[in-house]
Amino acid sequence: MAGLNVSLCFFFATFALCQAARRASKALLPAAAYASFAREAAGAAQLGACCLELRMLAEIGPWAGGFGPDVLLTLVFLLFLVHGATFDGASANPAVALQEFLLARASLAGTLLRLAAQALGLQAACILTRCFWAWELSELHVLQNLMAAHCSSALRTSVAHGALVEGACAFLLHLTLLRLWDSSPVYRVPAVALLVTAMAYTGDPRAPPP
Repeated sequence: MAGLNVSLCFFFATFALCQAARRASKALLPAAAYASFAREAAGAAQLGACCLELRMLAEIGPWAGGFGPDVLLTLVFLLFLVHGATFDGASANPAVALQEFLLARASLAGTLLRLAAQALGLQAACILTRCFWAWELSELHVLQNLMAAHCSSALRTSVAHGALVEGACAFLLHLTLLRLWDSSPVYRVPAVALLVTAMAYTGDPRAPPP
């Protein structure tokens, strides 16, 4: 479980760093610049870094770390709870940004700025996570660096089936977001976290039976 503890420290450090960036940019930047760019960049960096680390745990953890899908699903739920509580209104999702534009809830210039911020945040997440992996603080990260030299797809099914499942999950997620658009975060955040966890459970053939 030492590898899992190192990953938990990474999650906490990522949350703290992105939260500090949000607070600093909110204090220093105009409200429009913060809403359209800074919080989207911070949210995308936070989400991207956590997803990369979580994917590493999902691929290597069961056979090298000794923990099962129940641990991974619990992490998914808890991480999305924290994301929802700390994003400060950011979507950190290009599809959501485009959806808001198509619904006439955002201007073209604002949408393009949000997309650029999200791309920048994801690039920062990749750099941050790879630097963290390079430190090899646990056996899981040593194995991750060894496996990174041999590129292989994380998709454990055919491309057509994977695209169908991804499309269905995205459609269901966006329907949920639209339904809960004006709801209080107290209800929206747990609902989205539970939905994402349920979809991860359904899509993982190694998940334990209910």
